[in-house]
Order: sequence, then structure tokens, then C-alpha cells
Amino acid sequence: MTSTLPTLGQVIVAKRTFTQENFNLFAELSHDDNPIHVDPEFAATTRFGKTVSHGMMLYGMLCGVLSANFPTVRQLEQELVFPKPTYAGDEMTIRLEVTELITDSKQARLTTTITRPDGEHSCEGHMLIQWK
Repeated sequence: MTSTLPTLGQVIVAKRTFTQENFNLFAELSHDDNPIHVDPEFAATTRFGKTVSHGMMLYGMLCGVLSANFPTVRQLEQELVFPKPTYAGDEMTIRLEVTELITDSKQARLTTTITRPDGEHSCEGHMLIQWK
């Protein structure tokens, strides 16, 4: 655990590699069994060429890194875009950076990214958190 409260400029980095089994389990839990996530034969015929992660699975990674490092905060807002796909077997780099502290309301804004091995972002966003 890094700290319980964020500091301006603080950067947290974590790595994670998803497997096809992870995609399948998330599909089962979320009931989102779109074949682009769970059917390699179908996915091979799409513009992606193979199965891709659910976007909310990536969001879950951001939440996990947030709670592991700031267990006393709550998330108020999250904006996300998914410019590139995440494939099974790729080691992804999760990065959260504290870009603004709003001390009177005990809030912080963070920039969030998930980066593929080729340097492209598969997830970009901003998060607003608050502590007691």
C-alpha cells in the first residue's frame, strides 16, 4: 500500500495481464457474453482479429489499484474512453496520477490510463475521489 491519502503529483503504476479465462469469467459474472470477448473464432473475423477485454473489466483494474493504494477514499466520478483494444496475454500498465487536490472538500482529481505493450492506450480517463 502506498499511502492512505493522495498527494499532488503522486503517480501509482501497476501491471496486469489478462487471459482468455479472465474474459470468460467476467462475461459469466456480468452476463455480457458478446462473442467479441469470449469466442476466438468469431473474434478472428472482426476488425480486432482476436478476443478483446470488456471495457468494464479495465475499469475494475483502475478501481482495484485505487482501493489498494487509497483504502479510505470513495470514488465520486469516473470518465473513461477506450481508444484501443486490450487483448488476452498482453501485459497492461495501469497508471493513476493525482493531478489536482481540492482540500476544502477533501477531494482529488486523477488522470487514469491503461497502456498496452506497444505504448497505445486502451483506456484513458479522469477520476474524482473524496476522503473523510
